[in-house]
Amino acid sequence: MNKIINSILLACLLSLMACTNSTPMTETQEKNEVELLSKADSIVQASIQAHGAQLFETGHFQFTFRGSSFRFKNSSNSYEYEYRGINKKGDSIHTLLKENEVHVWKNGTTIELNEKQKVSYSDNLNSVIYFATLPYKLGDKSVNKTYAGTTVIKGIAYEVVKVTFDQEGGGTDFDDEYYYWLNAESNLIDYLAYNYQVNEGGVRFRSAYNKRSVGGVIFQDYVNYKAELGTPLSQLPSLFESDSLVEISTIDTEKVTVLTH
Repeated sequence: MNKIINSILLACLLSLMACTNSTPMTETQEKNEVELLSKADSIVQASIQAHGAQLFETGHFQFTFRGSSFRFKNSSNSYEYEYRGINKKGDSIHTLLKENEVHVWKNGTTIELNEKQKVSYSDNLNSVIYFATLPYKLGDKSVNKTYAGTTVIKGIAYEVVKVTFDQEGGGTDFDDEYYYWLNAESNLIDYLAYNYQVNEGGVRFRSAYNKRSVGGVIFQDYVNYKAELGTPLSQLPSLFESDSLVEISTIDTEKVTVLTH
């Protein structure tokens, strides 16, 4: 009986010791995680400011992307995105996204959309505006930012931020992962990378060029590269420096204009 009691006491003692020893480790991990999240948010906020945050908040701009016209208008509690272009069949398409409601006209006639079509039109328009106005949308509540350290690309120091999205509010591509390399001196985004899951997936790396200020907001274009499927995003800068990525396109935001109405 004494042996049994002693065994029970020993087991309890070991269990208590294990719990006691693990508590500081857990607290440290939680503290480090909070610090990384806080630092990432601070870096992104500084970048939003550097790109013209106060004007993004109430901005009304128009630009051309791949021959089509896009417009976005923001206010403190509303937004309006618009697209006008020609589809592959030669039809004139007009899309308006306002307060999460999407409306589409083809050749001037309203199109009745099913739920799948609403998501498709909305996602396509949102995607173009998202990239054109980076890093403004990184401030959304559905965006999860984690500090991923520092690195040097072509002799310039960068702060690295990893971004993922909540399923709620993160769009249909919420499971995509992004990395942003923010210039440690200017706070501007010079490089970004992401992986995506649709259409069998892919890995992309973008290098910014043609930075210019329009109405106080920084707009920039990108050279778009691809890497082998499964390549970790953190490895893309070294592959870029060694010319191991394949250039596939340019992402040009052209004829950017400030609208006053």
